[in-house]
Amino acid sequence: MKTNMEDIDKLIKETLSQEEAKFYDDLEEQGVVGMLIGMFRGKNKWIIILMNFMTLVFFGCFLYCIIQFFRVEETNELIKWGVGSLAFLLGVSMLKVFAWMQMDKNALIREIKRLELQISSLSGKIS
Repeated sequence: MKTNMEDIDKLIKETLSQEEAKFYDDLEEQGVVGMLIGMFRGKNKWIIILMNFMTLVFFGCFLYCIIQFFRVEETNELIKWGVGSLAFLLGVSMLKVFAWMQMDKNALIREIKRLELQISSLSGKIS
């Protein structure tokens, strides 16, 4: 399968101009670190920065609630601090799910661009 994909990539690069070939190379698959850095590019980088800031705030509040949970001895106070820690942990989890969805969206957009480039390349070769 790998050689088949390499053959297709080679065929596509042969039909592309140098500028298009460079663009095609930039659309290669990224690792996790590349995807994390890629979230901070584009129009919505401000919301990603805000989301990461809020994740840190929620995690700090979670730690505070956990520390208070182990300091109190009354049952009512234990319940309050336990529910608070669960709420902030849920907030951190939801923000992380949002971040992973953004990384997945960026990967899908990159693959769609690769497909568009391949279609235009092959249609140019046919005609």
